[in-house]
Amino acid sequence: PRASRRRLGGERHMTERHRVTLTVNGMEHVVEVEPRRTLVDVLRHDLGYTGTHVGCEQGGCGSCTVLLDGEPVRSCLVFGVQTDGADVRTVEGLGDQEHLSPLQEIFSSSHALQCGFCTPGFLMLATAFLRDHPSPSDEEIREAMASNLCRCTGYQNILRAVRRAADAVADPAAEP
Repeated sequence: PRASRRRLGGERHMTERHRVTLTVNGMEHVVEVEPRRTLVDVLRHDLGYTGTHVGCEQGGCGSCTVLLDGEPVRSCLVFGVQTDGADVRTVEGLGDQEHLSPLQEIFSSSHALQCGFCTPGFLMLATAFLRDHPSPSDEEIREAMASNLCRCTGYQNILRAVRRAADAVADPAAEP
């Protein structure tokens, strides 16, 4: 009897939900989240922000990268309950249906994508990187972008796009 009580108590614990208030791309959301659900699942399944992709679910590929309180994080490694009161920015927050952001325009014109699966993660990583490093060296760009994986492009066009975006920040008249 004692073991079965523990098991039943554990089942109740797994279905318990927590109210989480978070801001995604400037819009406040209140969601009921199970403690085990990851931020990527909350974004995609509960809130409909499907631009954040699920790749390895282990934090290795970077396709789920979002900005959490301004910092790039792997949303598959963050529990949704940890984001109560947080500000989240996803790829949907970079531009809108009518206009791409300058970084998105540069990625497109630089052919920095093929299948596009990794692109949202690279865009979010590059957004934070260029904000923090407005005049990066090519080596700094390579090092920063190496934390995300792409199986299609061979990285050269991604690196060129980030370089072009950095140059556009330095000389706004030059891009996109």
